[in-house]
Amino acid sequence: MTGPLIAVQVEDDLLPLWQSVFSQEMPGAHLLGFDGDVGGADAAVVWAPPPAALHDMPRLRFVMSRGAGVDGLVEGLPPDAVLLRMREPGIAARMAEFVVLSVLHLHRGWQSLHHRQTSGEWRGDMPSLPAAERRVGIMGLGALGTAAAERLAPFGFPLSGWSRSPKALPGIETYHGEAGLEGFLPRCDILICLLPLTPETQDLIDAELLAKLPAGAMLVNAGRGGHLVEPDLLAALESGHVAGAVLDVTRTEPLPAGHGFWQHPKITLTQHGAAVQGRDEEARAAACVLRAAFAGKDLPHRVEPGRGY
Repeated sequence: MTGPLIAVQVEDDLLPLWQSVFSQEMPGAHLLGFDGDVGGADAAVVWAPPPAALHDMPRLRFVMSRGAGVDGLVEGLPPDAVLLRMREPGIAARMAEFVVLSVLHLHRGWQSLHHRQTSGEWRGDMPSLPAAERRVGIMGLGALGTAAAERLAPFGFPLSGWSRSPKALPGIETYHGEAGLEGFLPRCDILICLLPLTPETQDLIDAELLAKLPAGAMLVNAGRGGHLVEPDLLAALESGHVAGAVLDVTRTEPLPAGHGFWQHPKITLTQHGAAVQGRDEEARAAACVLRAAFAGKDLPHRVEPGRGY
């Protein structure tokens, strides 16, 4: 064996596709599923691997997440391995589409319209607010947040954004740091969460944060389920302070039967499908990143474990 050995955590029926793609994109690489003899793996492509699985691969140089997020991998990372994340352009494009769809869904009151349809209630005189009067705020101004802002801009929504460190984006009023939340949140009629999940952002969207939104505000969470304190959102919906939500992620996935989100008339669930790639797209993106990594090239996909993204 001359090329690197790569352990890939994919479904058994997908492994031949990944092997075929890597044979084209990264000749010489050898791919094995996690159920193979991967103790000598040089790299691993994973999503929620079994506990300690990565530490059983002492030669690991690179660990790559199959998704844009890396929460859950930082703590299980071997000390000498470099953590990489998926940064395929298709992810940002799909997420931007999802954000636009979700914002328009909430802006035009389609949750209420669907409820009236299922209950057989006809009402054709519902007015709509001009986009220029609906303020949209994005938490997280990385690749996903930037793409979402660019797609939203032509609709005329007043846009703002919040990030951990200072960012400057054209046409967007930006805020940063804990102090910046105080100015950011009151101007979010629709709040979008695209943050990475870190110790600092865990449980960030709680009763205190929701209370700082304008009355009747709405929420789109396409970050991670761990960002949202779910009972606090249900309470805010019950009180009317929050008027609706689109949730792509939940704390437990799949969402347990009987959970309050399933049948809630003010919640739309999209089941972690906001930016799912095609099967061959994901494999090609992973091969592209790992090819550059083994070639020693600069890695914009590299994660700083201390920061969590």
